Amino acid sequence: GPPEPLSAVALYAMSRIVLQDRRLALLSSLLYCLTPANVFMTAGYSESLFAALTFGGLFLLEKGFTFRACLALGIATAARSNGLVNMGFLLYLPSLRALSQIRAHRATSTGRGRSLRYAWVVLRLLVTSLLGTAIIALPFCAFQYYGYRTFCTPSTSLERVPPSLVSLRRGYRIPDENGPPPLWCMRPLPLLYSHIQDVYWDVGFLRYFELKQIPNFLLALPMASLGIMAAYAYYQANPDMCLRLGLWESAGRRLDKPTPGFFNPRVFVYVVHSTALLVFGTLCMHVQVLTRFMASSSPVPFWISAHLLLLNEPLLHRRKTSVPNVQLRGGCSNPLHNPVSALLPHWRSCSPTTQCILGYFLSYWLLGLVLHCNFLPWT
Repeated sequence: GPPEPLSAVALYAMSRIVLQDRRLALLSSLLYCLTPANVFMTAGYSESLFAALTFGGLFLLEKGFTFRACLALGIATAARSNGLVNMGFLLYLPSLRALSQIRAHRATSTGRGRSLRYAWVVLRLLVTSLLGTAIIALPFCAFQYYGYRTFCTPSTSLERVPPSLVSLRRGYRIPDENGPPPLWCMRPLPLLYSHIQDVYWDVGFLRYFELKQIPNFLLALPMASLGIMAAYAYYQANPDMCLRLGLWESAGRRLDKPTPGFFNPRVFVYVVHSTALLVFGTLCMHVQVLTRFMASSSPVPFWISAHLLLLNEPLLHRRKTSVPNVQLRGGCSNPLHNPVSALLPHWRSCSPTTQCILGYFLSYWLLGLVLHCNFLPWT
């Protein structure tokens, strides 16, 4: 759909800031254009809109435009409810900036002036966090309120509903002021969304852990593997920083002068976010949805894929002195040059890592189009 190219541009812009590496940002965005969840990004689904708003909102948040970021992330929550998880970024990134300001005030001010500056930084952080989380959660809360008013305090009767619509309900509930309210209305937190997932979608903790679901687990395995590799590699490269939650530097390392690339300290919160989505999706969702769930919510699968390609594919570092002519140095001297498409004619010369990653992206891209468009099971 139209939001897909916008989401690719937003991903590139955000990646440039977070990764501090133009090559990695470019390759990540190009891989995103071949996303394994392609059919859901191009069809009339909410994933592409959600991805564009999420990546755009995170770009604005990284740039320090907090209010505009909250608006974008709030609209993302209106598109998909898992946008609520983005509140974690709002709580973490401003906290990181607040700690940096406190360290600066500690070095430049003394006495009462320092205390006042500390208090101002903390107050501004609290106000920003409260207002921002309210903006992001508002669309979800508004829809839950609408559902509660519609089904728990209905103002219409079944007799007033056209028979043609009643015949289509197929076991679904129609609001009826003369009937008893649904049981979920009696819960301490009456959420329509949770009720629908529980009753109609059979979504719940470990409910998908059945032998007959093994094919679906295999279908989600490549995306899960990317998420696991990203978390493991990042922790191996930054164990001390991970234990400190990335909030302050360890001895000999400074957060304000990070090393470019995937192991940049700024990537920490994105890896945590991706890992949380992976764990939740595996344990509490229809696991085959994990592919589009993570591909539309997190940049990390594309960052780790691009990182592995740059690390293991010699063709991406060759210059014009040899054939095949594939290069990706200092970004891209020719704006029309696409290093991913340049690799495809030389498939047999590519490294096994490249063949696995591009094989996964391209096979899911093609299979998704063929199967989903013919009403066959897919992610």
